Amino acid sequence: MRSHPILEASARAGVRLGLDRVQTFLGVLGEPQLCAPAVHVAGTNGKGSVCAYVTSALVQAGYRVGTTISPHVEEVNERIQLDGHPIDDARLVELLEQVDRARREWVEVAGERVEALTYFELATCAAFLCFAQERVDVMVVEVGLGGRLDATNVVRSVVCAVPSIGLDHTAELGPDLTSVAREKAGIFQKGVPVVAGVLPPEAKTVIELAARRLSAPLWVPPQIRREPHRDGRWTIHTPGGRVGPVRLGMEGVHQGINASVAVGALHQLRSQGFLLPDEAIATGLEKAMVPVRLETLAPGLIADGAHNPDGTRALAAWLTKRERPKSRILLLGMGQDRDPAEVVAPLVEHFDEIVTTRCSHPKARESSDLAHILADLHPMVTDGGTIEEILPEVYAEAEETIVAGSLFLAGAARSLVREGVLAGIEPGKGIEQLDEVGE
Repeated sequence: MRSHPILEASARAGVRLGLDRVQTFLGVLGEPQLCAPAVHVAGTNGKGSVCAYVTSALVQAGYRVGTTISPHVEEVNERIQLDGHPIDDARLVELLEQVDRARREWVEVAGERVEALTYFELATCAAFLCFAQERVDVMVVEVGLGGRLDATNVVRSVVCAVPSIGLDHTAELGPDLTSVAREKAGIFQKGVPVVAGVLPPEAKTVIELAARRLSAPLWVPPQIRREPHRDGRWTIHTPGGRVGPVRLGMEGVHQGINASVAVGALHQLRSQGFLLPDEAIATGLEKAMVPVRLETLAPGLIADGAHNPDGTRALAAWLTKRERPKSRILLLGMGQDRDPAEVVAPLVEHFDEIVTTRCSHPKARESSDLAHILADLHPMVTDGGTIEEILPEVYAEAEETIVAGSLFLAGAARSLVREGVLAGIEPGKGIEQLDEVGE
């Protein structure tokens, strides 16, 4: 389902950090966020991948898992998953109507004192309600923005994970890494283990101090480490054991970091009594998949959700290890809140041409504006108009096309491939990796 009137109405509330509204409303719903222990994942990049690895391994071990992620790539259903699969349209509508009915009753009782719930808050409440009704064994919860004041920061965590910290959403989270790290560390709870990835020194210091203050056991590199093998497999070591060699379900050097954080979180769960055999963890890592994370949509067409400098640096590192084709085009679009030059700089040397585009998202930057800004950064920058217009043309022209710059753009490209807009590719047949976890 692309959208729903209940969510569209809530979108008018914009983005408002804070816990008062959502905590009060969850009380009205019967505290569904406390229905099961949670693995809570914050971070600048890698959150979705860590959630997918953890979910997949737990499913392989036989647990009933509720996972909530954001944003969605193609359909709202992705935000609420059971055992790694998005719920169906009928279930989503049922949940949204239940939540909206409770919200309206709450407003009638409380009157003008009630602030409107945001889109994210409404979707998050619907997810928790679903998990309570389905009696899940464990929840895997991805932070929406920051952590300290995020609507997900109401769960009963048993492990917290932070795969990365970088400068992003600085208007909301602060102007420097120290400020951003403080917001991410806001999800930590007293005595609850924390697993972190490779962090900048300033951010690592904040994470260590926050964990120490809460007596929260902390695993960070080199306590957790990843060992790459020449054949593309990885072995991951933590204080809780070793997993591998294993071939991850997602590509990229950065996925080694994400997988090591996930394994650390799983080993921490195992130390608390969760039955997680090494085989289940390894199989979970192999089967985990998140759409548009270096995903091959069709032969020679790859979509990646890289939308900030850390993300494009990771994409550039992956491209460096690939054999360069005769022609490679970057099909680029991004949001209005991004600095195009800063985001694109790591990618310039890897492409013969940059074609700017935009999807239908209301916050997408105009392709002509993007082309103008990048004109001095690369000798071949072309304004391609909308993604619907330009994707078939670029795909026919280039030996390899990379769609990047925005999760929403990558998702739009994914949808178009499913619809059969590419010559020679049947509808729904181009995508090599499917949205399946744990099967």
